[in-house]
Amino acid sequence: MTVRVDRSFEVDASPERVWEFISDPENRARSISVVSEYTIDDEAGNKATWHVELPIPLIRQTITVKTEDVTREPPNYVKFVGRSKVMDVTGDHDIVETENGARLENQFVVDGKLPGVEKFFKRNLDEELENLRRGLENDIRSDDYSRSAD
Repeated sequence: MTVRVDRSFEVDASPERVWEFISDPENRARSISVVSEYTIDDEAGNKATWHVELPIPLIRQTITVKTEDVTREPPNYVKFVGRSKVMDVTGDHDIVETENGARLENQFVVDGKLPGVEKFFKRNLDEELENLRRGLENDIRSDDYSRSAD
């Protein structure tokens, strides 16, 4: 079964500033609560490995998800795919300039290969996207704070 979630949110930051955050696979991995650790696998930062711990009875071990940015159109769009034995995930992030900053339009698709994976993400994908929004806003605030401290 496949779970698809589309969510967008606006921030008071330029599209270029949003691009800095969302194009970094480290920021995306850090925002997902079930990613217990991750590694960046290439110098360009286009590939990462997520170590995912899903609270599902059939899965008692950490899942390795190999992710890769398959499309990068700075500063407007990034798409990544992740593959594992348990699930495949696709994330699209489209940055749209607004009157007061930018809107980040997100689409996540999770294709579970074991029972329970799709149920978990159906219940939790909204919260994972909320984590992404909070991560972006915190990153923007810390950047603003750093500039004001100079």
